[in-house]
Amino acid sequence: LVTLTSSKQYNSVYQGSDSDDEWINAYVGVISNIRALAPLAEESGLIRHLGISQFIEAYIITAMVDFYGDVPYSQAVLELENLNPETDSGAEIYQSALGLLDSAIANFTNDAASVPDYDPFYGNDYDLWVKAANTLKIKLYNQMRLVDGSAADSIQDIIDVGDYIQQESENFEFNWPATSASLPDTRHPRFGLNYTPTGAEDYMSNWLMNLMDTSNDPRIRYYFYRQSDCTPGSSCLPDGDEETLNCSLQNPPQHYVDGGFTFCYLDNGYWGRDHMDDGGIPPDGFLRTTYGVYPVGGNFDDNRYEGISTTSASGGAGTSPILTASWIDFTKAELALANNDTPNAKIHLMAAISKHIAEVQTYIEKDPLADSDFEPTATEITSYVETVTTNFESATSNDERWDILGEQFLIATFANGIEAYNFYRRTGAPSTLQPGLNPSPGGFIRSLFYPADAVNTNSNISQKPDVGQAVFWDTNASAPSAN
Repeated sequence: LVTLTSSKQYNSVYQGSDSDDEWINAYVGVISNIRALAPLAEESGLIRHLGISQFIEAYIITAMVDFYGDVPYSQAVLELENLNPETDSGAEIYQSALGLLDSAIANFTNDAASVPDYDPFYGNDYDLWVKAANTLKIKLYNQMRLVDGSAADSIQDIIDVGDYIQQESENFEFNWPATSASLPDTRHPRFGLNYTPTGAEDYMSNWLMNLMDTSNDPRIRYYFYRQSDCTPGSSCLPDGDEETLNCSLQNPPQHYVDGGFTFCYLDNGYWGRDHMDDGGIPPDGFLRTTYGVYPVGGNFDDNRYEGISTTSASGGAGTSPILTASWIDFTKAELALANNDTPNAKIHLMAAISKHIAEVQTYIEKDPLADSDFEPTATEITSYVETVTTNFESATSNDERWDILGEQFLIATFANGIEAYNFYRRTGAPSTLQPGLNPSPGGFIRSLFYPADAVNTNSNISQKPDVGQAVFWDTNASAPSAN
C-alpha cells in the first residue's frame, strides 16, 4: 500500500518491460533449478529437499497465475526441446500446484536420507513445513472459491484436522539478516531503498495513514516513521509550502470533495502522497514519512522526528511475511461473511486483528533507540479491537461489513502486496479506498501485461489488449469500484 506515483492511468502504470526480471527469476532462477534438482534428490533420497522445492514451485507458479493469468507451465523450462512453450490455463496450474503440495507433505513426513544444511524458514522443523503446505492449500482454495463450489469444503477439511498455521510462531516468513548492504544485500529491500543518504524514496499512502491515524490503530507507530512533526497545509502549517508540498496550495479535485477523501496532507506529521499523484519529486527525502520498524527493520516512531540513515535501527533486519496465522483468521472471516454468518465472521475478525497486532509489537526490539513509552497499552489495543468488531457487527449492511473486513485485511497485509491485490480483486472490498487524482483513470488492473521479453521471444504468447483481463478465479462482473 505504497502510493502509486508513476502514472494517472492504470493501463500505463506497468508496461511489459517492467516485469521482465520477475518473469526470468521465476522461470530461470527458480523453476528451472527445481526441475534440475528433482531427479538428483529422488535418486539420493533427499526428499526433504524435494518437498521444499515442491512447496516453493507451487507458491511461485500460482503467484504467476495471480499476476498474469494463463502462463507457460507444462512446457516451460524445457530449453532447446521447446523454445516457444504454450500457456496453460490458470485453473489447470492451480490444480497442478495442489498436487505438488500433496507430494510435498508426503516428502516432509516420509523417511529422508538427510536434511538441508540451511533452512532459513523453519530450521528443518518439518511439522511446521507441513503446516505451511496446508496453509498454502487454504490460500489457493480460497482464491478459487468464486469458481469452485467445493473450495470452501476443502478449506474446512484442512481446518478440521488442524494441521495448518495457527500461531504467530508458526508463520512462514523470511527474516532478513541485514548482515551486508552489498554482495549480497541482505537488508529488507524497502529498507535499502528508503533509508539512504538522500532520504526516503517511496511515498506512503495518505489513505492508509489517515485510516490508521483517525482510528487510533495501535500498529501505526510500528508501520510508519515520521521524519517531520508537521505536514504543509495541515493545521500546524495551514499556509502550505510550495517548495516541498506543492499540492498544499491547491484545492482538492471535485471527486475527492464529493467522496469525502483526504487530499494532499494529513495532520500529526503523516507526510505521504495521494493515489496516482505522478507529480515531480520535491526536496522532501528527509521530511516525508517512511517505513517504520515493521516490516522493514527501520525506526520505531516515538516522536523523535529525526532524519533517517543507512544505519538506522536494525539496519534493515525486517521480515517478508508469506503465510501467517492472522491471514488465515481473515480467510475464515471472509468465508463466514460470504455465507452471511456475521457472528462467526466477527469472531474470526477479532482473532485476526489481535494476532497481527501482537506480532507487530514484537518488532520494537529491532530499534535499540526506541522509547517504549510510546507503545500502545493493553487497554488501547483492546479498545481498538472491540471498536472495529463492534462496528462490524452493528453495520447496517453486508457491504459495510465487507468494507471493514477489507480495510483490516489491507492493514494486516501491509508487508505483502500479493495478498492485498488478490483480496481486492476477489471481493471488491474495501470500497473506501482513495481514488486516483484523475477522475478517469481507466479500468482497474485485473492482471498485468505479459513481460515484453516473453512476448518478443515466444511465438505462443501474444500481448493483452489491456490490463482489464481477469484471471480465472476473478469472476466479478466488473472491476473493483474504487479506483
